[in-house]
Amino acid sequence: MKRFIDKSSTSGIILFSSAFLAIFLANSPWADQYHHLWEREFSIGFDGRVLTKSLHHWINDGLMAVFFFVVGLELKREIMAGELSTPRKAMLPIAAAAGGMIVPALIYLAFNRGGETQAGWGIPMATDIAFALGVLYLLGEKVPMTLKVFLTALAIADDLGAVLVIAIFYTSEINTDSLVTAAVNLAIMFAASRLGVRSTLFYAIFGIGGLWVAFLMSGVHATIAAVLAAFVIPASVKVNENYYTARMEKLLKDFRQAEPNNNPFITGEQLHIIDEIRTVSKKAMTPLQRLEHGLHPVVAFVVMPIFAFANAGVEISGGFFQQVTSSVTLGIVTGLLLGKFAGVVGMVTLFTRMKWAELPEGMNRQHLIGAGFLAAIGFTMSLFISSLAFENPQLISEAKLGILIASVLASFMGYFTIQRACRKS
Repeated sequence: MKRFIDKSSTSGIILFSSAFLAIFLANSPWADQYHHLWEREFSIGFDGRVLTKSLHHWINDGLMAVFFFVVGLELKREIMAGELSTPRKAMLPIAAAAGGMIVPALIYLAFNRGGETQAGWGIPMATDIAFALGVLYLLGEKVPMTLKVFLTALAIADDLGAVLVIAIFYTSEINTDSLVTAAVNLAIMFAASRLGVRSTLFYAIFGIGGLWVAFLMSGVHATIAAVLAAFVIPASVKVNENYYTARMEKLLKDFRQAEPNNNPFITGEQLHIIDEIRTVSKKAMTPLQRLEHGLHPVVAFVVMPIFAFANAGVEISGGFFQQVTSSVTLGIVTGLLLGKFAGVVGMVTLFTRMKWAELPEGMNRQHLIGAGFLAAIGFTMSLFISSLAFENPQLISEAKLGILIASVLASFMGYFTIQRACRKS
């Protein structure tokens, strides 16, 4: 958990830098080149079957599928053996996440009743874990570990809710044949998982070439395929800890006793022992953890920054005041800042007052208030949902502006609130 938090914290800073660069370019003399870059078409296919989409579409539907795959892996791990594994552990972050999704959506709808703007109600529901933990990272070691874990668990539960919202409410016309194809591929992956198949290449072939492509053609958003694929990745080891320990001790003993080569290269015997160590170590890890460990840096330092760079470019034009005061922008800013805070803090207060749950040890009321503000940093998922909710470029621009304003304000409010709480504790 600590390694996960540290990586997420650092990536939050890189994510902010990517967003800032996108805004700078969108309002610079290179604005046209910046916008035209994402309109370039890219094709994949063979034998007359070609799939052609813009670079922006490939990033949002393809590259972000990797992000959602890692989200799915994190969800499965947390549900099986983490902060969401028992009702007592899961109750408080799930309640906070639920409050932090329902209240912002209602506030947004209060600003946008009817018309095409109403479709954006899902935008202020999300929490960006990388950005939120990035702010905590800037506060240093004084921040209680329990606060970081609580915020992480809240954001992961929030991600699950966002995935369900995308799947149910932001799906276009459905192609039944493609969905049947997707179901067959998912069934094959599930059966393979139950039979003990642990090859990541096998799951990549059926997950990408079968499940993801079928979802892409079905009308259901392709990123949902990534979450479903993550949930069928095996989460069991092939050798237990006792066997692993005994085998490693034997191999290390053999390596020490092997005749050295007395040059920069190791001997064939030593190479064989090292290869066996690698094989046994691989068997001692679950494929789920191996994939999550390998993909998390890719998502944190490549996928999310590219997504932010491609989607955060808001043009601040002469009609800036009109954009800021639009119902979409106001609904998102108020929904994130006020709704997230009220939903998270309100639900946690209710559950602790009713003795249904307790605040994690080391956390106080002011820490909770700070967490409520940090939960209002929507950014990545909010930008993603805005691209699904609207087709009108003007509404998308207003949504982006609202997300950026709310996320920046929430970052400062959360930072200074938690800084004050850490000084008092």
